[in-house]
Order: sequence, then structure tokens, then C-alpha cells
Amino acid sequence: MFDIYAESRALARTATLSWDRLEGRRVLITGATGLIGFACARLLLERNRLGAGRQTSVLCLVRSEEKAREVFSAYGDTDGLELIAGSVEDFPWPGGPIDYIVHTACPTASKFFAEHPVETADALVLGTRRVLELARAKGSAGVVYASSMEAYGDGNAEPGLENLLDEGQVGYVDPLRVRSCYPEGKRMAEQYCCAYASEYGVPATVVRLAQTFGPGIPQTDGRLFAMCARSALAGQDIVLKTTGASTRMYLYTADAVSALLTVLLYGEPGTAYNAANPATYTSVREMAELVAGLAPSHPVDVRCEVDPAAPYPPEHHLPLDVSRLEALGWAPTHDLTGMYRNLMAYLEG
Repeated sequence: MFDIYAESRALARTATLSWDRLEGRRVLITGATGLIGFACARLLLERNRLGAGRQTSVLCLVRSEEKAREVFSAYGDTDGLELIAGSVEDFPWPGGPIDYIVHTACPTASKFFAEHPVETADALVLGTRRVLELARAKGSAGVVYASSMEAYGDGNAEPGLENLLDEGQVGYVDPLRVRSCYPEGKRMAEQYCCAYASEYGVPATVVRLAQTFGPGIPQTDGRLFAMCARSALAGQDIVLKTTGASTRMYLYTADAVSALLTVLLYGEPGTAYNAANPATYTSVREMAELVAGLAPSHPVDVRCEVDPAAPYPPEHHLPLDVSRLEALGWAPTHDLTGMYRNLMAYLEG
């Protein structure tokens, strides 16, 4: 059993952020029923419950108000929660001030990217432009966009930590690969953040998140990390549909939230910041083997049954340089083993 609300309360007490800049303000969170969006909202709502200062209004943009009522069932108006329903591309313009925006809304499943590339690109590009137009109209004090390590494309030619990818080393993406709707969409959304900062003075910033996970994912989440965790808990072999040769870093959900808020409050407009835990750098195969070793019952094996049609990105090597974000005072807190232990405790219920 893992209590995501207790975790958010603890972070609300211990995070060394300039909370006074958010007190009495109104913060819009897009994609608020998603893993990262809900975690951001939880942190601010739990901070309100501490009664440490003036309440922050937390306006959550959601696709389905019915689903949102279920996801946010622990909170209400007295906690500072507001809901607004609509797609990120054409949500209704909210009345009143919008002081800060945490923009996390986007599709996250590779299967969706492959089957709905147009809708994926629209959500990323048109959705981000609408969010930035709102920030421009409202004179928002800060906007942070949750981008992805996939902005680096294939990354390095070989695995290893010899060449850490700083924010200027964006790599190759094939624009004619259907799944490229996601990384290319992320890159265009970043360009809009840069453009709005330059042309209109919108204080928009970007955080390129490593693959982020932790407690709070849907039980049916189809992404690889979730499949690995569920297989280990069930005592079933972990079956990879690729060779598992790709290497990357990972990031715990709570660490992603603190990264986004750090950049929102202290970041330079028009600038991107990598967010990852360097200690988590590993191949997909090695990660699966680590999870297999955490299986609570009989041994679990890792098998590769390569499926060329599987909707996964091509082999890539993405060791991210996080020194720019660390210079703002941020640091990760959870390694890969700790991330999976918490996730598996949550999935066990």
C-alpha cells in the first residue's frame, strides 16, 4: 500500500520553493488528471491544507469533468480546487486571472501516437499555442511546459555517459516516421514557448523530462515501466518487444513535480532544462532485469521477442546533462530501485 496523498503532504512541507510567490495566486494545470498533472495539483492542494499562507487557487483543465470528480474526490472547493472541462486545443477561456500555468497535457502512449498521429500533433502543437495565448492575454507571471527527452531524438550513437546531452544537443528525428508526431510535436511546442517569450514577452519555460513514473499511474497503464512492474508482481516473465538496447535516464514523479515548479518560479524565459536522475541511467534490458529481481514471489525471467511493428521509438541513447536545472537548486531524490518499490507497492493496493 502506498499513500500518494501522504507523499504529496510530505513534499509540501519539505520542498524548498518560494511558496510565497504562489500564495493568493491562481495556477492553471493542464492535463490535470494525468500522472504528472495530478501530482502537481495534489502538491498545491496539500500545501493549501497546511494553512501555511494564503490559499493558492488550483484551476485544473480536464477532458472529462466526470473523471476529474473521481480523480479529485479527496478535494473540494475549500481546498482551492477549481475544474474546467475541455480539450487543450480548444478549452473554454477561463474568466479571472491566471497567474501561473503548468502545462502537462499531452498523449503519453506509444500505441496512441501510432494510431492517432494527427490528434497527437494537434494536442501538442495547437494545445501549447492556445495555452500560450491564454498566458499572453492574462499577463501570466510564469508558464512551464512539460516536454520530453524524446526531443533529443536518437541521441548519442553509442551508449555511455561520456557525452552527456545538454540542452543544446538536440538530435535527429525522422519527420516521415509516423511515431515522430510525438517528438516533433514536442519540439514544435518548445519552439512556440521560445517564440512567445521572444515576441510577446510571455515568461514561458521548458522542462525536458526523462521518462517519468511512480505511484499514481492507472492500473491499466500500457507503458513499458508499468508492464514490467505488473509482470513482476504477478510472477510472470517480462517480455520485451525490442532488443532492450536503448539507454536512458528516468525520473520519479515527485521529482518531476519539483523540477517543474522550480523552473516555473526560477527559470529563464525561452529556456529549456533537462530533468532526470543520472543515477538511473541504464538500458531497457537492464531496467527490466532490475524489476525482475524485485518480484515478491518466484523468480521472473526477462525475454526479448522482437516485434518490428511494435510502436516504440528506434534505438536511442539519452544520457541527459541536468547541471542547468541543478544550478537552480533542484536535485532528484529517488533512484530506479526506489521508484519501482514505490510503484509496485501502489499497484498492489
